Amino acid sequence: MNFDIKTPNKELIEQLQHKIDFKTKPIGSLGMLEQLAVKIGCIQNTLSPDLKQPTIMVFAGDHGIALDGVSPYPQEVTWQMVANFMAGGAAINVFGRQNGIDIKIVDAGVNYDFDKEWNVIDAKIAHGTKSYLNGAAMTAEQFQLAIKRGADLVVQAHKGGTNIIGFGEMGIANTSSAAVLLHLLADVDLKECVGRGTGWDDEGLKRKYEILKSAVENYKGDSTIENIFAHFGGFEIVMITGAMLKAAELKMVIMVDGFIITSALLAASKMNPKVLEYCIFTHKSNENGHKHMLAHLNANPILDLGMRLGEGTGAAVAYPIIESAVNFLNQMASFEDAGVSNSDKVINE
Repeated sequence: MNFDIKTPNKELIEQLQHKIDFKTKPIGSLGMLEQLAVKIGCIQNTLSPDLKQPTIMVFAGDHGIALDGVSPYPQEVTWQMVANFMAGGAAINVFGRQNGIDIKIVDAGVNYDFDKEWNVIDAKIAHGTKSYLNGAAMTAEQFQLAIKRGADLVVQAHKGGTNIIGFGEMGIANTSSAAVLLHLLADVDLKECVGRGTGWDDEGLKRKYEILKSAVENYKGDSTIENIFAHFGGFEIVMITGAMLKAAELKMVIMVDGFIITSALLAASKMNPKVLEYCIFTHKSNENGHKHMLAHLNANPILDLGMRLGEGTGAAVAYPIIESAVNFLNQMASFEDAGVSNSDKVINE
């Protein structure tokens, strides 16, 4: 699929900054909130942006590489956590309820068949990927289908009125895919990319690294993004990439979560760099490779709370801050409105 992503209207930057500078505060005193307000205003092409129906889509998928020993948790934890999501008991459910965010759970490729009454969104490509230790995780056809299904889900959300969207994930062993993608797409040493995931000790971390090192050495494909991604990716990660590209095409604000979600964005940015113009990086994950992803993308996240849970939790926790940026821009009085004397510097401008 091709995505027609337009550059946000940068001509509004000066007008937005002027509006911000004449609020009843010292210039620059709201720090990153001012940067966020300008970015969102440019994305929405308005001096009075509005966040509508915030949504986080959590994509779940299983990974064949999990059966080769890269995770301390068994594969069935993926579907069990989806059940927890649907029961409203996971962290993402708590933060979604707290902050008025609609949480949607998507089966991208879980090795389990969910009952229809669970209301999991069925976008299943297959019952998990194959192991990429000695072959491709998915076929080229499965890769394209995952991109399309992710994009289609965002179209539905956009038609329903959502203009700000975030993504979460669940998939045992998906930190392994993210680590390999970081290594191959950003040219970061594999040892720096591989982290503890769901909780490896030092010996487990070493074993995970050795398995992934072998998988990379066994790769015989070319260096195109599509082939690398299809070989080492997960259905949920590929689906999120398609969702992000479509969200940018639809001029939606994209909240970027942690390590796995940023790996999807890393791939998306190689397919169409303009997607980055629509992204707000919500937090820095405590997973070691995430700092390298952020550096490669020249990203400055809002929060650094030592989180590494996934599920979209970083985006959900950061959303009220993003909301604050829009609210101060729209609701805070100007010096003239409030009858407050301005500084000579701003008056002279």
